[in-house]
Amino acid sequence: MSTATFSVEMKLVDIGTATKGTNPREVVVAIAAAFGKEMNKTIVKVDHAAVLREVISGIEEQGALPRIIRSLRTADLAFMAHEAAKLSGSGIGIGIQSRGTTVIHQRDLDPLSNLELFPQSPLITLETYRAIGRNAAMYALGDSPNPVPVVNDQMARPKYQAVAALLYLKECQSLVPGAKSVELEAEFTIRD
Repeated sequence: MSTATFSVEMKLVDIGTATKGTNPREVVVAIAAAFGKEMNKTIVKVDHAAVLREVISGIEEQGALPRIIRSLRTADLAFMAHEAAKLSGSGIGIGIQSRGTTVIHQRDLDPLSNLELFPQSPLITLETYRAIGRNAAMYALGDSPNPVPVVNDQMARPKYQAVAALLYLKECQSLVPGAKSVELEAEFTIRD
């Protein structure tokens, strides 16, 4: 018995300055400045293309509409996601750092509050990213979903702390102080 394997390739096209949406079914996904550019894999080497595709698929599965922006002025996950939520027609946004740390945010919460936080990026699977997209869509549509189950490993922090710090510094090198976030169009190609 053979197992089919495939890879996902992604092309992100800048289509202009991100603006406030009006569609109440919209979920804005804010990706970090280096995501899919200078950096292409999470801290545990999961392709950014697969991560973003799963989040988008989860949003679409629930009948919501994804919109992608690239945060250029901050690498802080809370502020990326809060901006996404403020730009979203539904008031719900997702933030994803290049190392894979993710959060679901809501427009009327303080930046350092959130709906769901996924801080242990080494433990986030593609299935979890899809579930994050589904939950964000359910919040956008007015539902109150059960939180996405998370795995907790007390050894993940000490094992990955130095690598996480280096990836964050690399992420910060792609920032453009004072720049507005840009809206992106994502094109995915699946290769056998």
